[in-house]
Amino acid sequence: MDQKLMQLYADFIVKVGVNVQPRQNFIVRCPVTMPEFAHACVRAGYEAGAKRVYVRWEDERLSRLDMELAAEADLKAMQPFELRSWLDLAEDPDGCCTLAIHASDPEAYAGLDAGKLNRVNLARRTMLKPWQEYTMNDRIQWCVASVPAPGWAAKVFPGLPVDEAMEKLWDVIFEVCRVTTGAPVKAWRDHVAKTKARRDQLNAWQLDSVHMTSANGTDLTVGLAEDATWEGASSVSERGVEFIANVPTEEVFTAPHRERVNGIVYGTRPYVYNGQLIDGWHVTFRDGKVVEQGAEKNADLLAEMLSTDENACRIGEFALVPASSPIRKSGVLFYNTLFDENAACHIAFGAGYPTNIVGGRDMTRAQLLEKGLNDSAIHEDVMVGAVDSHITGLRKNGEKVEIFKDGEWAF
Repeated sequence: MDQKLMQLYADFIVKVGVNVQPRQNFIVRCPVTMPEFAHACVRAGYEAGAKRVYVRWEDERLSRLDMELAAEADLKAMQPFELRSWLDLAEDPDGCCTLAIHASDPEAYAGLDAGKLNRVNLARRTMLKPWQEYTMNDRIQWCVASVPAPGWAAKVFPGLPVDEAMEKLWDVIFEVCRVTTGAPVKAWRDHVAKTKARRDQLNAWQLDSVHMTSANGTDLTVGLAEDATWEGASSVSERGVEFIANVPTEEVFTAPHRERVNGIVYGTRPYVYNGQLIDGWHVTFRDGKVVEQGAEKNADLLAEMLSTDENACRIGEFALVPASSPIRKSGVLFYNTLFDENAACHIAFGAGYPTNIVGGRDMTRAQLLEKGLNDSAIHEDVMVGAVDSHITGLRKNGEKVEIFKDGEWAF
């Protein structure tokens, strides 16, 4: 691994991605396998003026042992301090911001009871929902980025020794995250500006719905929520601080109306859910709800995910990503949603983002539901874009506009 590029990457995701502000508390979630990168992020956080940097270490092997050996009831019986440990920092007068560093083995939980995994994770998400509202509503700056891990690298490059696979995965991450330009801040400023221009055009069109078709059989119409807006590249926190929630990001996304999605859509990349792969999947929607689904691999896991709660079978996000994105051009299947969702247009089962509704940040969940925004304990992005995807939009004035042609922006 190139140490100079690693520090550039850490500096960028902390100082631009999260955009740590003076006196803010900075929370870093990082796998125990990557202490060197965590240390680089801590240094960058303090250089940006953080009051304190708190590192929360995560251990995937330990989590698997818990899921395998502990009783379900005990795993679901979480303690109040687990939530308070987040809220205490969020409620500090100086506020907080957070970085999640992902380095997951795509099949970390393969072979375990999928139902147990889903129920335990649902209990955890439910308990942590007051904290998750801070990120879902962009009340604080937040960023998700990834670094290689042995299990992940071996999955992506199975023909190589693990050390070589790790090195190669680092190289690809540096490339698709624009670090190899040597000036990632400038490269990202240019990218954000172009993405914002497309976002602004989509908003100017005042779309009522979008229609996606592909040769693989996808034929999907997505009606948009009332007062839906398109967002992309960067976001702005409640305190007016600009940040980049996902590194990398190539998407422009909006809020579907939870009852106005119809048709069939086919997945174009495998999806990792609870440490297990779902592949060769499709779903059919009627009036916003999945009424039929199937998968070539782990169909039962897909069904489990869609039944997490009453609204998990509806979608909360529709995102546009061109086939020419750096992630797709790399030719690498990452088995990692952060990267793979930025290789293709995607939808997200479950909750929508309040910030995709005009004034949504200040609305109650009941008010957002009235607008058509979906609410659920999950938000799971799945890839549906193909190289021949054709997407048109229907404006509120009845005019049709072309958005995507052969998988690329048409404007």
